[in-house]
Amino acid sequence: MHKRHLLAALLGAPFVARARAEDAFPTRPLRFVVPFAAGGPSDIVARILAPHMAATLGQPVIIDNRSGAGGVTGVDVVVRAAPDGYTFGIGSAGALAIAPGLGRGTPYDPLKDLAPITQGVLVPEPLVVPAASPYRGLAALIADARQRPGALNYGTTGSGSMPHLAAAQFLAAAGLEMVGIAYNSGGQLATAILRNEVQLGFADLPVLLPQIAAGAMRALAVGTRERLSWIPEVPTFAESGLPSVDASNWHGLFASARMPAGPLAAIRRAAVAALGDEPVRRRLHEQGALPGGDGPEAFGAFLAGEVAKWGEVIRRNNIQPE
Repeated sequence: MHKRHLLAALLGAPFVARARAEDAFPTRPLRFVVPFAAGGPSDIVARILAPHMAATLGQPVIIDNRSGAGGVTGVDVVVRAAPDGYTFGIGSAGALAIAPGLGRGTPYDPLKDLAPITQGVLVPEPLVVPAASPYRGLAALIADARQRPGALNYGTTGSGSMPHLAAAQFLAAAGLEMVGIAYNSGGQLATAILRNEVQLGFADLPVLLPQIAAGAMRALAVGTRERLSWIPEVPTFAESGLPSVDASNWHGLFASARMPAGPLAAIRRAAVAALGDEPVRRRLHEQGALPGGDGPEAFGAFLAGEVAKWGEVIRRNNIQPE
C-alpha cells in the first residue's frame, strides 16, 4: 500500500471504529437517571417508559434514582456522565426550567448542556379551593380578593416551587394580594386546603384528583390550553379572562449535550415509540398526566419558553430559594 494511502487509512480508522460502535448501539444496559426518590412522579413515569424502551433498544434500561437539591443533583449526574450514549435522564420543570433562575442557580445551563429528547408528560396544575368554600367560580374568588387585599391565604410547597410560581403568576394576572403559606409537600398542601388552613392553592393534578373526584375540593380553573378530560367542567384560565396564566408541571427526557448523535437518535426513537404505545399512554393518563412524545426540536423550544417564562416570574417577584 502506498505510504499516503496507509497514513490515510490509519488516521481514518478511529472514525470508522466509532461509527461502527454507534451503528451497533446499544451493546450493553443503559442507565436512566431519575433525580428523585423511588415512588415520586418522575420515577413513576420513568418506570412506565423503561420496559418499552428496553424492548425497542434490545438492552435493559436500568432506573438509577439520584435525588437531591430538588432534582438538580440527578440532572447534573446526566450532564457530567461519560458521553458514550449509555446515560440519559428525566427531569421536571423545577430542575430544568425553574431552578436555573433562582438565586442559587444550577451547575448546568439547561439550554446549552442538555440535549432534549422528548417531553414525557405534562402534569396540569389546577387552582383549587375546599368544597366548603363560598367561591363557586374563579370570578367570585377574584372579586372577593380584590375587595379584601391580604385577607386570603394560598398554599405552596415552598419558595420557588411550581405551586408558588403558579400562584404568583395568577396573582399578577388578576391584580391580587394574598398571603402565601409554605408546606413541605403536595400532600401536606392538599390537606391544608381540605382543612381550610389556606383558602386556595395550586398543585399537581394527581395529588388533587382523588379529592376533587370525592367532592372534597373544587377546581376553579386550569392553566392548560384546553380543558381536561378528568374535570371537563372546569374552565381554563384563558376562558376565564386570564390567558397569561400558563402553569403546568412536566417531566421531560434529556441527555448530555455531549452525547453522540447516533446513540441520541436511538434513545429518542425508543422514547417516542414508548410514548406512542396506547397501553403506555393509558397508564400515564391514569396517573393524571397528559402523555407527550414530541420531537427534540419541539421539546427544546418548549424548554426554552419555560426557562424564559419562569425566569421572568422569579425576577418580577424577587423570589429567592429557601
